[in-house]
Amino acid sequence: MPSCPRCDAPVDDEARYCAQCGAPQTEDAAEELDEYVQRQAEQVSGGGGGGGSDGGGSDGSDAFPSKEDLTDREQLWRRGSYVLGYGTVVVALTRVPAAESWPLILGGIAILPPIRRLTAEPLGSPLKREVMAGIYAVFALIGIALFVLLP
Repeated sequence: MPSCPRCDAPVDDEARYCAQCGAPQTEDAAEELDEYVQRQAEQVSGGGGGGGSDGGGSDGSDAFPSKEDLTDREQLWRRGSYVLGYGTVVVALTRVPAAESWPLILGGIAILPPIRRLTAEPLGSPLKREVMAGIYAVFALIGIALFVLLP
């Protein structure tokens, strides 16, 4: 009985994949796995299968262009949103029992770029960047006000 080259587990002669670690055992299985991974990567990155439905506009109303299609300004916005959102959530989590932490957590979540994707379907279109920043600002101001006003 042959063994898997990755984990040395025993593998059946006709097995296409290792039952222990999932490594492909034949050349066909390896090619099939590579194609599957490519398709999944394209779906996750938003770069494939849409038939050109991403508008690529720089006004924030685009339909999620792939990372390669983003301008430097849009990439900076996305990176800044992640830093600001996760930073706010982390700071708020340090004060969780306090009342001001909950608006800060909501604000941090609201500014994260994936929220645009999540809200696009029920709302009919993605939120503009300015709207996301406004929602963040409202929640952050409420959280800061509660921090100042409550003992």
